[in-house]
Amino acid sequence: MLAYIFGVALFALGICVSVALHEAGHMLTAKAFGMKVRRYFVGFGPTVFSFRRGETEYGLKAIPLGGFCDIAGMTALDEVTPDEAPRAMWRQKTWKRTVVMAAGSVTHFILGFVVLYLMAITMGLPNLERNPAPVVGAVSQCVRDAATLQENNNPVCQPGDRAPALEAGMLAGDQILSINGTATPTWDDMLKAIGAAGGPTPIEVKRGDQTLVLNVDVPKLVRPKADGTGTEMRGAIGAAKQDDSVLHYGPIAAIGGAATFTGDMFVQTWQRIVEFPQRIPAVVESIFGAERDPETPMSVVGASRIGGEAVEHGLWEIFLLLLASLNFFVGVFNLLPLLPMDGGHIAIVWYERVRDFFRKLRGKAAGGPVDYTKLSAVTMVLVFLGGAVVLLTVTADIVNPIRIMSN
Repeated sequence: MLAYIFGVALFALGICVSVALHEAGHMLTAKAFGMKVRRYFVGFGPTVFSFRRGETEYGLKAIPLGGFCDIAGMTALDEVTPDEAPRAMWRQKTWKRTVVMAAGSVTHFILGFVVLYLMAITMGLPNLERNPAPVVGAVSQCVRDAATLQENNNPVCQPGDRAPALEAGMLAGDQILSINGTATPTWDDMLKAIGAAGGPTPIEVKRGDQTLVLNVDVPKLVRPKADGTGTEMRGAIGAAKQDDSVLHYGPIAAIGGAATFTGDMFVQTWQRIVEFPQRIPAVVESIFGAERDPETPMSVVGASRIGGEAVEHGLWEIFLLLLASLNFFVGVFNLLPLLPMDGGHIAIVWYERVRDFFRKLRGKAAGGPVDYTKLSAVTMVLVFLGGAVVLLTVTADIVNPIRIMSN
């Protein structure tokens, strides 16, 4: 129980740190461009403590759920003092305002990448490739007719049983490049080529820096069909697949490995955002007793509970992957062109830029900053919908949470 509580607290702390660094991204880029940052606070509610460095007040609030960075003149509606007016954010160049607004999401992306990099050089990263290259993990002492996959991978050898791969000199770590002249870039391609082979068959393998051709006498064995409708004749040589469920990297290779995994997580994150609205009904149903679909959206409460469960069972890889994925999700979601998110402000900035470009072509003066009061109704609707989703997901995560381990 203590491990679970520790995990929940640790994950919640990770979220707080992420949010604090998100706001720090806004602050540092704003300062770098000469904008005035009035305040940078972590949390909300009553002030626990604060101090001033230069023109900025830094502090901690009592409720550690978020934070804020107060930049002078974020919109033309913000009140600024005469000395702040020249440095108001809305007066700055479009690209500078864009960088400042996007800096929060970029910070989340960097944090997610750092987590994945640390995983890559320590515990490894999950291999998302479902059909990898055919690398031999082990060479069997024999091949036999097998009724099950387990019997096929771990046969009970009898005197006189043949071991084609072993007899031909195949070794663990060999990558099978081709079978009887047919290229085998993936494991499935290799299985198909072996299934079609029979008798003495040239198999080209890569071993280290060498390329060798092994003459393997491929026997035909009776195998159960995958759909359970009967049996079929299949080739077998006694070579088992390399356990590639986790990929390990050195410090340099981990940069590319983490970058590739980051790209895959971006794709998954976008898919989840696109599917987000259609999964909300399942969240509502789960509140009233329906079985909770593990693919349904969850709140930070649910994520923290899963983080606690992961720590309780020693599944640190799940804890870290969840933390990285949450950062990617928040970063991407925050860039959607909807107010009051940063993406909404960026969209307005570029609307002003494009609008003024066409006004200039027509010989007209710039149109000035967008009047945010005209967008207040839309903003309030989005805030209401966002609050409703948060309430639903938090409720579901309390009454019917997603779990790693079933009870």
